[in-house]
Amino acid sequence: MARDRTQQRKRGGPAAGQIKRRNCFFCKEHVAEIDYKNVNQLRRYISEKGKIRSRRITGACRRHQVQIAQAVKRAREMALLPYVAEGTEGGGGGGRRDRGERGDRGDRGER
Repeated sequence: MARDRTQQRKRGGPAAGQIKRRNCFFCKEHVAEIDYKNVNQLRRYISEKGKIRSRRITGACRRHQVQIAQAVKRAREMALLPYVAEGTEGGGGGGRRDRGERGDRGDRGER
């Protein structure tokens, strides 16, 4: 009997953390194509670092997410949007620039 109760709890229903599905803004507004010159609208789909946000974050459908990415790339090419955010210098992270301090990778010995 105790086993039946635990199995019933494992089955998730509406109370088990249901994910709210975001609807596509462009589908709601019946937008056929996304214009690369509308920079204010495109800024909503770019992160602080200048990266294009994913569908999961933006809530756009697949078709419109592809159009968003294409419009952002065109706007970058026309210098309407930056490729990277300003002021990211010294923003931590480390990256590959610290590898020189670790020593030469070629001194592992003879094989």
